[in-house]
Amino acid sequence: MKTNRISQSKRASIVIISITMLISAYFIYAMSKNSRMETDLDEYMPAEHPAFIFSDQAEEWFNIKDGILIAIENRKGIYNTNTLEKINELTLQLQEMAEFEDNDVVSLSTADNITGSDDGMDVRSFYKEVPDSKTETALLQQQVKSNDMVYGRFVSYDETVGLIVAGMNDSTFNEEFYSRILDFAKSFEDSDNKIYVAGRPVVEGSMALLGPADMKRMVPLVLIVIALVLYLLLKSKRATVATLATVFISTIWAFGLMAVSGVPIYSVSTMMPVMLIAIGVAYGIYFYNHLNRVLLDNPDLNKDEASVLAIKKLWKPLAMAAFTTIIGFISLLTSQVYPIKYFGVFTAAGIFISFLLAVVFLPATVRLFGYRKRQLNKNSKGGLDRLLSKITDKLILKSSLVYVFSAVVVLISIYGLQKVWINSSFLDKFETDSDIVLTDAFINSKFGGTSTLNVILESKDSDTFKKPQNLALIDEMQSETEKLARVGNSFSLADYLKRMNKVMNSDDMNYFSIPESSDMVAQYLLLYEMSGDPENLTKVVNYDYNLTNITFQLKGDDSRTINEALTVIEGFKDRFKENGITVKYAGSGYKALVFTDLILEGQVLSLIMSLILVIMLLSIMFRSLKAGIIGSVPILITAVLSFGIMGIFNIPLSTTTALLSSIAIGIGIDYAIHFLEHYRENLKTDGAIKPALMKTMHQTGRSIVYNAVVVIAGFLVLLFSVFPPNRTLGALVSLNMFTSLIGTLTIMMVLVHAFRLFSKK
Repeated sequence: MKTNRISQSKRASIVIISITMLISAYFIYAMSKNSRMETDLDEYMPAEHPAFIFSDQAEEWFNIKDGILIAIENRKGIYNTNTLEKINELTLQLQEMAEFEDNDVVSLSTADNITGSDDGMDVRSFYKEVPDSKTETALLQQQVKSNDMVYGRFVSYDETVGLIVAGMNDSTFNEEFYSRILDFAKSFEDSDNKIYVAGRPVVEGSMALLGPADMKRMVPLVLIVIALVLYLLLKSKRATVATLATVFISTIWAFGLMAVSGVPIYSVSTMMPVMLIAIGVAYGIYFYNHLNRVLLDNPDLNKDEASVLAIKKLWKPLAMAAFTTIIGFISLLTSQVYPIKYFGVFTAAGIFISFLLAVVFLPATVRLFGYRKRQLNKNSKGGLDRLLSKITDKLILKSSLVYVFSAVVVLISIYGLQKVWINSSFLDKFETDSDIVLTDAFINSKFGGTSTLNVILESKDSDTFKKPQNLALIDEMQSETEKLARVGNSFSLADYLKRMNKVMNSDDMNYFSIPESSDMVAQYLLLYEMSGDPENLTKVVNYDYNLTNITFQLKGDDSRTINEALTVIEGFKDRFKENGITVKYAGSGYKALVFTDLILEGQVLSLIMSLILVIMLLSIMFRSLKAGIIGSVPILITAVLSFGIMGIFNIPLSTTTALLSSIAIGIGIDYAIHFLEHYRENLKTDGAIKPALMKTMHQTGRSIVYNAVVVIAGFLVLLFSVFPPNRTLGALVSLNMFTSLIGTLTIMMVLVHAFRLFSKK
């Protein structure tokens, strides 16, 4: 009969393992067919948000597009036949590409050169055929230098760099085109001319290539590191391999679910494998530590009976730990930022899968492949047990010092918390010495800026922006904003009219201003439409002249730079309002700023929601509000400390570091749950609080320390990521886990003793 039960157990184990492998194979297939990296940064943002709805509308009105910037540098100067020919050829070949519209590719060879003539106004490109004589080249140089609409925008002030701007729709950009455009641009390099390629599409393309490459490097590395740590802790090859199998499978299933659901992989998603592996191994550690203890305490039990008994004792605290961790990640649903929202959902799913595998798959591997128990000398305490005993005894005696130290840590953290700032920069995701960052810095140093902010002015009345007073106010706003160090050029209808007024008055600089009358403005615009390409004006004003677009070029895509510009612009809001004009914003720069506000809003809601839910869940689990509050103290201190450190060390809140509080709460609460559950059981048998605490330290303290060591080791692997924010998150989460561990074994343990938790005496 016993033999029959054993054979049934083995058959059941084979079925469990086989089903697990089949599901894994299905998800691997789904990933190969449906997984994709999302590179369009607009897709990170909620399309239904009012700011994004208006921005998208404005982008249609004025054909606002993020551009690929190709700069060609000749340190001897660009005014030579070779360089000018390359500028022209680059422009023409870009216009021939299906990804670009002709009017969206602008350079020195295609930009409007508005001049006065005997017949009125003449509008033509600077050159169609490359000048082949010194006289023609010198004339071109002089024409550019006298034209503010081109000088400093398409030719650098030191005349060593020419710029080609090619606007494109996000939908036409993909990884294949990214590689193709880089190869295309670099093909124009020679010994005299160096090519630089920048712009938001290039940032997206770089992320698309680096993201999967980073994930491929991180997964093997974290598996190796955790395998070594696991083996050192568990002293069993079988246990190590089985535990690693569960976390690897949970990662496959999580990404498989994303593929099946049609959810793309975002840059932040590349951290999911590291997190799932680092978090999931904790369940394996708890299982094998309990299994080993069961075998030591009950030497007559066979492996089947021992694994069943271990799960019976373990499933409740393990389930509580898993579900509180899941709550931490599910709380990210409060964020409106898609990468963070989906990260929370599918990481939570992966953790749930890890929990299921720990209570089903791991016992199946034990029944099928066996487990060799670790022999411990139960009559003597190990070094770690002795240390934990001393800590328990001294902390109880000197609890006041624990309170004082905790209060000091919290106060310092609150000070740092006030210095936390949000960073919307996507360039900050790359190394400061990477090609993409250096290229961006180079182009910023030569031109107005690689990032843009679009200010949209709107009036109910037609011809509002033919009135000189409104145009003069626009010009004044541009001038004041350009005084900021991080603001380069700006461009609007006012720039067209200032240029027209000057050239129509014999290039007299005294007339480089807005025309004095509405009639003169209308006359200049009519002459331009007759002489040039009227479609060029549609980028700055609509047909009824009651909508206009001012584009500011910024030398950074971070929120500080954008906010500085907005502060100046907002100062003109009341003056525009007096003229019946409203001020709104559009473009990728503004959307990035709104994006940061959504990150902060989601972070605050996530933190509050996860703390409330964790306290409620702990209170329900232990049927004590006091237990819920005391158990949450370590993670509350950890959350405050982590943000305090960010403020003190000037670490910004971003799409990556925004995950911090949820991770800290979700993982850190595990230690408190296991500690409180075993303390409550020990209190029932021992009767007195201090002996129960001592016993809990001996039984669970070791497992908690082991768990923390593995999780910290796993997250420290992120220090090898190619993305700086990922490295920052890895260091902060590792610090959080250490803080949660210390907080659980110190302040929480002291509070348990002081408030006589679960004691009826």
